[in-house]
Amino acid sequence: MTTNRKRGNLAPLLVDVAVPVGGYYLLKDAVGLSTLAALGWSSAVPALRIVWSVVKERTISALAALIVFVNVVGVLLSLAAGDPRLMLAKDSGVSSAIGIGVLVSVMLGRPMMSEVMRPWLVQGDAERDAAWARLRARSVSFRRAERTFSLVWGVALLGECVLRVVGAYTLPVDTMVWLGTVILAVSMALAFFVSGAIAARPMAQMVIAETEAARTAASPAAGTPASAG
Repeated sequence: MTTNRKRGNLAPLLVDVAVPVGGYYLLKDAVGLSTLAALGWSSAVPALRIVWSVVKERTISALAALIVFVNVVGVLLSLAAGDPRLMLAKDSGVSSAIGIGVLVSVMLGRPMMSEVMRPWLVQGDAERDAAWARLRARSVSFRRAERTFSLVWGVALLGECVLRVVGAYTLPVDTMVWLGTVILAVSMALAFFVSGAIAARPMAQMVIAETEAARTAASPAAGTPASAG
């Protein structure tokens, strides 16, 4: 069961990363397509995967719709301009859009990434979920950690976007096809590490402590005076 779940989690990563990179070099070097055509066709598979997931789940995810929109607009603009570098630069459009959205949510006091992190911290436990809600309502430190977590991810996504756009217009296209994936992977790894160390881990500790405190307060022994010896 665990192995199957891990494979299921890796499948989207393989489709979104391995297929576009490998497909580009295969179509360009082995098939002989132009750089622009190879970029366009290699990005079709991840776009189709997103559309299929929307149709299969019968729900429209705002993030999935944004990714499809950016891919379609990027390809159309690149075809109109005949510029393969624009196709590389448009890949950072999703990161920048999400990064800006996350930072705006922090400014508005409703950090967007909290809802992404919450299931990982509460782990489907009703007591932990209730503890999360209490901490969010009462704890200044908890809300500060929430904002910090989203802030780290917003900055990481915008930084990744800037690096990929600069690389798309300053480095050879063949180099940026693989280097863009490396930049994305390193940015995500740094965001995971930093946000985990300064925000997610302290929040997890607060949730556990609050859960234990609630259990102690609700236990029958807590409300029964100790009998005189």
